[in-house]
Amino acid sequence: MRQMHLESVNDQQVLLVVDDREENLVAMEALLGDGDWDVRTVNSGEDALRCLMDEDVGLVLLDVQMPRMDGFEVARLMRGSPHTRYTPIIFLSAIAHTEESVLQGYAIGAVDFILKPFDPKVLKHKIGALLEQERHRHELQQLSQQLDSERAFNASVLDNASEGILVIDQDGVIRFANPAMAQMLRGEVADLQDSRLLSYLKRPEMPGDWRESEFYRSWRSGQTYRVHDAVLATLDGGYLPVALSCSPLPQYQNSMVLIALDMSVVSNLHAQLESQAITDALTGLYNRRGFHQSLETALSRIDRSGKRMAVLYLDLDGFKRVNDSLGHAAGDQVLRQIAEQLKTCLRPYDILARMGGDEFTALLDSLDHPEDAARVAEKLIELVSVRYELDGVEFTLGASIGIACYPECGQTVDGLLRSADMAMYEAKRAGRQQYRFFSPEMNGRARSRLMLEESLRTAIEQDDFVLVYQPQIDLASGRLRGFEALLRWEHRVAGTISPGVFIPLLEETRLINRVGAWIFNQGISQCRAWQTQFGENLLLSLNVSPVQFGMPKLVEDLRRLLDMHQLKPSQLEVEVTESALMQDLDTTREQLQQLRELGVRIAIDDFGTGYSSLAYLRHFELDTLKIDRLFISNMLESRKDAAIVSTIIDLGHHLGLEVIAEGVETLEQRDWLMAHRCTTMQGFLVAPGLPLEQASAFPAQLDWANWRPDKLF
Repeated sequence: MRQMHLESVNDQQVLLVVDDREENLVAMEALLGDGDWDVRTVNSGEDALRCLMDEDVGLVLLDVQMPRMDGFEVARLMRGSPHTRYTPIIFLSAIAHTEESVLQGYAIGAVDFILKPFDPKVLKHKIGALLEQERHRHELQQLSQQLDSERAFNASVLDNASEGILVIDQDGVIRFANPAMAQMLRGEVADLQDSRLLSYLKRPEMPGDWRESEFYRSWRSGQTYRVHDAVLATLDGGYLPVALSCSPLPQYQNSMVLIALDMSVVSNLHAQLESQAITDALTGLYNRRGFHQSLETALSRIDRSGKRMAVLYLDLDGFKRVNDSLGHAAGDQVLRQIAEQLKTCLRPYDILARMGGDEFTALLDSLDHPEDAARVAEKLIELVSVRYELDGVEFTLGASIGIACYPECGQTVDGLLRSADMAMYEAKRAGRQQYRFFSPEMNGRARSRLMLEESLRTAIEQDDFVLVYQPQIDLASGRLRGFEALLRWEHRVAGTISPGVFIPLLEETRLINRVGAWIFNQGISQCRAWQTQFGENLLLSLNVSPVQFGMPKLVEDLRRLLDMHQLKPSQLEVEVTESALMQDLDTTREQLQQLRELGVRIAIDDFGTGYSSLAYLRHFELDTLKIDRLFISNMLESRKDAAIVSTIIDLGHHLGLEVIAEGVETLEQRDWLMAHRCTTMQGFLVAPGLPLEQASAFPAQLDWANWRPDKLF
């Protein structure tokens, strides 16, 4: 017999990186340069094809988006060339994130499609495994080709080959097995001889009759039969993933040679990658993908059992303060701790997942009644809502939970999660640290909210918002103190939309920043225009939402607009609610100090309805207290409300603060406030929010002695 010879493979295989951006090539060379491979880099599809023709490349990392010739075209040309037909390709892309692009990549013949940014460790593991597989494929291919053309082969090569080799006769009986094959199947060579190949094959499924199998059919047609994901049963009862290549020997031998490549390393790697794909790296819980899969499995099972189940959507209340004050590392530590706490409340077969950020989900399976889910939600809220200590800092968290029951609240994965998510936001709107069940009314509100949000964006683009100006009157003299600028929205179809409806939505969607910038510019500009008519002591009050108050550029933006319109800072009053001040005390102090240095006045709006902590009146530098209209409307009938208003007025005098009563609607309310030395008032008794033309015609001085509200205009 002639000596058979396998072409040796270089110690280091060539890894070709193709990307049209030079900085990406430099980064990839730095990342991959320390591996057991030789990195080549090119910046175009044309250069890649030239390199592939000149060198024996083991693996190609191919960018999708390139000028002239994109990655898909390079892959198609590679698959059309015998030299590169089986060279593994991994697509890398930061842009082509669509399912269509990914499927197109796999259809062309890529072994993987990785979206940027990616995990370097995972990429290196993939490269190593694929290069190792490619090395074995080359050896397998060379051996198979030489066996096709040779009448005999050297026994020493077979005995020392690392791949398993079998010779099978036309009846499917094993006539020869090399030591590697016996070792792979956990037996001896003698154990395999004269046994049937199909008795070891567990995947792919084959007919019991050998002559109907693909092995026999391919042998009869003179073709090579390959299976990349086959499974063989070992003699000790185990299973071994292999890649098989079965080729016919010369016709007169009536036999075929089968080569088996051990794929257990690659299979284990794929299993690890799949586990990582469904596991949250921070907490060890399922991630969003893992929870989706678990919920889908539960839905298919519960249809048959008739049992109920519920999805809980949990969002932590107050977690943002932990991240902002203690840093993200501390926040991660808290999330891990909470994940462990949540697991203690659930049964072993319930599913718990972290969906991202500070959001968790739980799948409660096999429930008898919806109330069972409510009891679990109560336990979860109680468990989370405790005092924590980290790095010597104490803080308290809470939890808001939405509950969606199957099948009432949804019968699909997306439907149940969407319902639970809406119910969770309903719990937040109801005051946080509580749970809510999903109801059809919530779904309707959610749809209305989406429509309103879209209308808000359109209103901003089409400049549909207007400012009205409500006069503020000095009670002692009747002098016009200034105006409070109020935002109004005239919807082109629905008409006037209440500020109580659209302003909270502006804050939730962060659109308040865009609208707020417009309010500042419009109001300051108008106040400057009124100086000729009302004098330089006229004040303009502008409301600042909690979202705006937390913006680091608030003072800088106000300074720029005051300079641009040449308005004195002392003519501008910034109104902030109590809740905005108490969100983050350190940020509040810094923001108020900067506003004070700018020279603008600071007013607390709706005083008495928020946190009602008198401590901040001592620590914060303020100018004005505004008594909420709720107390003013009831003070003549309620002794308690009257006492609150009187106390706030006295408190303001003692602290040297101006006190403004909001929502004054009757002469009796005005007289009571004057008798109790309230400084200023505003409300419908004088005027509602006035359009610009009427505000400009407002008198600078009211004659209290002969004044009648109905004769003002």
